[in-house]
Amino acid sequence: MLKASSAQETPPELGPGCFRSHSPSPPPELTQTSFKMTSSSEYGAHTWELLLTVEHQLEDVEKEFFLPVTGDLHIGGLMLKLVEKINVSQDWSDYAFWWEQKKCWLLKTHWTLDKCGVQADAKLVFTPQHKTLRLRLPNMKTVRLKVSFSTMVFRAVSDICKILNIRRPEELSLLKQSGDTLKKKKKKDKNSKEPVTEDILNLHNSPVSSGLPANPGLYSKTMTPIYDPVSGSPASSTITWFSDSPLSGQNCSVLALSYPSCSPEMLAEMYQPRTLADKAKLNAGWLDSSRSLMEQGIVEDDQLLLRFKYYTFFDLNPKYDAVRINQLYEQARWALLLEEIDCTEEEMLIFAAIQYHVSKLSLSSEAQDSTCESEVDEVEAALSNLEVTLEGGNTSNILEDITDIPKLADNLRLVRPKKLALKAIKSYWFIFRDTSISYFKNQESAQGEPIEKLNLKGCEVVPDVNVSAKKFGIKLLIPVADGMNEVYLRCDNEDQYARWMAACVLASKGRTMADSSYQPEVQKILSFLQMKNMSSQATSDPDSVDMKPECFVSPRYTKKYKSKQLTARILEAHQNISQMSLVEAKLRFIQTWQSLPEFGLSYYIVRFKGSKKDDVLGVSYNRLIRIDMATGDPITTWRFSNMKQWNVNWEIRQVAIEFDQNVFIAFTCLSADCKIIHEYIGGYIFLSTRSKDQNETLDEELFHKLTGGQE
Repeated sequence: MLKASSAQETPPELGPGCFRSHSPSPPPELTQTSFKMTSSSEYGAHTWELLLTVEHQLEDVEKEFFLPVTGDLHIGGLMLKLVEKINVSQDWSDYAFWWEQKKCWLLKTHWTLDKCGVQADAKLVFTPQHKTLRLRLPNMKTVRLKVSFSTMVFRAVSDICKILNIRRPEELSLLKQSGDTLKKKKKKDKNSKEPVTEDILNLHNSPVSSGLPANPGLYSKTMTPIYDPVSGSPASSTITWFSDSPLSGQNCSVLALSYPSCSPEMLAEMYQPRTLADKAKLNAGWLDSSRSLMEQGIVEDDQLLLRFKYYTFFDLNPKYDAVRINQLYEQARWALLLEEIDCTEEEMLIFAAIQYHVSKLSLSSEAQDSTCESEVDEVEAALSNLEVTLEGGNTSNILEDITDIPKLADNLRLVRPKKLALKAIKSYWFIFRDTSISYFKNQESAQGEPIEKLNLKGCEVVPDVNVSAKKFGIKLLIPVADGMNEVYLRCDNEDQYARWMAACVLASKGRTMADSSYQPEVQKILSFLQMKNMSSQATSDPDSVDMKPECFVSPRYTKKYKSKQLTARILEAHQNISQMSLVEAKLRFIQTWQSLPEFGLSYYIVRFKGSKKDDVLGVSYNRLIRIDMATGDPITTWRFSNMKQWNVNWEIRQVAIEFDQNVFIAFTCLSADCKIIHEYIGGYIFLSTRSKDQNETLDEELFHKLTGGQE
């Protein structure tokens, strides 16, 4: 049975509201000589005064109060006495006591001062638990939001991900940049002539940020906001589900779309690891998931990095994960540009081509993405229409008469694949009405019975388009009793294709052309075709392309090749992926990143027991690798599947691991706290227990049992 244990004792740090030893109350003579005291006859023999500091923004209200207390007074009673003393009417529900000397929260309000070990020399601060924090996201955007500084980081990250609509929050964590990684930035800042103003997205008014419970439907199958799997923008049918989120309105696509903004100058200002030792510095600042932000020295308005810590990306679904996929794509992109992970020249050109493709599609999506601002929800429109009708006014034109369903009628070519790989192509008169397609021999026979009627509800709709070859096809996979009925429709031009494709997409979801999203869908398809047309023209004429290749490759290649050479090679690689949709291209980028030999390795400098020199330990999702620090060559690999148990000796900060066949290893970590490696191992074991159920709630207790280092 795989287990984590502690060889000596639990970590010396105190958890939130948790105390291991309790000091007795001070003798009366000590408290009377050391602190301001009132006579015992007035308050009682065991009464002493406690200094409390209140953090507030109120004018003409003191911030320090002396309160007479006894050791048997519970924390909740102390809060009540303090609020009565302040005598200001406001909501104090988010406030709690922070013990300055012990660096811990007093959250168990039923505990007495004696049980907590609070004495007269204690400095207690009455402060809000939710404070403002600046988070640098993987796409290098900075958001400002309120986060709980009193709950464990694991829970705080989960709340942050709910605000940002990122599923599977257990894969992410918070990283504090070390001083070494910031030195280069500071040197560059001194030489810069113009101050850089950071564009910060304020999300601090969200329900979760304010300490209110999050919408419980965010992770359910029926109430999860759905994204367009092609463009990554929120689907019109669920746009109102973002109303509880600060991402509604103009912010709805900020985190789901990629905005290329890097340049050689920007890359030069950022920390670029050159050696394994440099890469080890990148992973030294992970926060302890079992302790709160405040306990780890984080103060209000500090900046932290939100990053994917564990490289096991479970259940990536374009329908629900537009933000998650984009942030994952961005983290991979920056890792390659900053050379945090190595790749060959050919691989870099493939990555550059995908980035170029994503940037073009993102700019196109930004130009035509009006779903967040202009689309009217169908139910809201119907209710508004009904309200106007009942008041006796004229009905609006948002929804047509439900009996007047629009239809399409055109000559299209029908293609049916034959068993002997031959295709029968014939022209018919097609009529699209409701969610079905009927076709006739010709227009004159359309008043009679159709040759066949195809019900598209629940079918799969796949574009079959080649703009340069003037091929505009729609592939329909229609469910039948014995499998799937495969049908191809061929259109004559872009406009015809856009109208029929949009109708098919809506029909597959059970909606008709009367739906308010039909016209935006047509425009979206037309814009996509125009973009593809531009792409094909650019490929045929590289000199006419306005590309900055240095934005898509790491600095070593900008030094090796001229800009025109890089442009030509990127466009050549781009031909293979030019037909991909936006989300599909990001997923291809992620999959290619995952195939790199160094993918998912987090490096730490360690000293193995019995060794006289330092080595590098690489931690991956399924193994540990001992690497020679001088040559970079792997020495030994140990797989988690062969691990029997691991533990930590907290006195000497040593991690010990036992594997099958009586293999034992032990090491001390030199580049970071050993708790980080211990948490990495336990975290990967925890993630391997996940099941594919969107409604599941994370077993926090199991996570902390595997990562917290406690028996």
